[in-house]
Amino acid sequence: MGLKCGIVGLPNVGKSTLFNCLSNAKAQAANFPFCTIEPNVGVITVPDERLNALEKLVNPQRVLPTTVEIVDIAGLVRGASKGEGLGNQFLGNIRECDAILHVLRCFDDPNVVHVDGQVNPVRDKETIDFELQLKDLDTIEKKMKGVEKAAKVGTDKEAKKTYEIYQTLKAHLEKGLSARSAELSEDEWKMVSDLWLLTSKPVMYVCNVDEGSVVNGNKHVDAVREAVKNENAEILIIAAAIEADIAQLESYEDREAFLSDLGLSESGVAKLIKQAYKLLKLQTYFTAGVKEVRAWTIHEGMTAPQAAGVIHTDFEKGFIRAEVIHYNDFITYGSESACRDAGKLAIEGKEYIVQDGDLMHFRFNV
Repeated sequence: MGLKCGIVGLPNVGKSTLFNCLSNAKAQAANFPFCTIEPNVGVITVPDERLNALEKLVNPQRVLPTTVEIVDIAGLVRGASKGEGLGNQFLGNIRECDAILHVLRCFDDPNVVHVDGQVNPVRDKETIDFELQLKDLDTIEKKMKGVEKAAKVGTDKEAKKTYEIYQTLKAHLEKGLSARSAELSEDEWKMVSDLWLLTSKPVMYVCNVDEGSVVNGNKHVDAVREAVKNENAEILIIAAAIEADIAQLESYEDREAFLSDLGLSESGVAKLIKQAYKLLKLQTYFTAGVKEVRAWTIHEGMTAPQAAGVIHTDFEKGFIRAEVIHYNDFITYGSESACRDAGKLAIEGKEYIVQDGDLMHFRFNV
């Protein structure tokens, strides 16, 4: 399941520093491998402490975590929506992503010049939002022309409904609001899913702060919180400079001590990867055996056959049943056989909705 988050931001906000920290995540923990597909694309594992616990109990030959792609998207300038600078490439790269990580500069430092002269993360956010909104308006207006005649004739009910949704989105965007905050039902969003609107993508605002603000934030973070309170968006506080220092430490003990001194329980990079996974509305189930313990990525709400199909399409086509052990039960009893003896192994059918952390074994016939 190829899942991709794009990192965006204006120059000198810490975007590239953060991406480089992600690329060095393998130096922070053994289960953080990173590989480069292109110069600005990395595949990073999702840190999951449950894998470590399962490994200790099962003692498999190998452990395979799940992954998310992180893309460092460069090239935005004012006028990007009209093709200025690398505008078309920038917007095209965002369109290919499933979610946006929007890095905002929330620190004051006279030695780091701001592209607009002074630190103002809300203005920076609005600069990028404006370009994305303009592009979305252009997309909607072109689509409206295609269905306008059928909608106004009135005989095509679907065209009429689609046109009404286009009008709602257009009016929303013209107010300077992103599409993700429009009040549309799930069914209405499905009707216009072919728009691939840039501002409908889930977003996480990554507030890049100084060391003294990494625990509780600062006035800039407070301003961002107020600005995005109606956006249905996530906010993460991170200090890219600290993450760069952590990446240089070789031992686990040194990293833990460094974080403890700062009053942190885990690195910002680990939090970012976990929250990006959550942002995409994903969850994990596990398969566990002597050959391998493996994490599998699925969308929230998937049924057992759909989850089986992530392993192989034949598993879904020929699905018979799933043997399911909840993670906490497996940890408590220590093995599949002990869970079976304790009545903690359930036989589930095609309607079962997979829960985050389930250990699953599929029976199928093709």
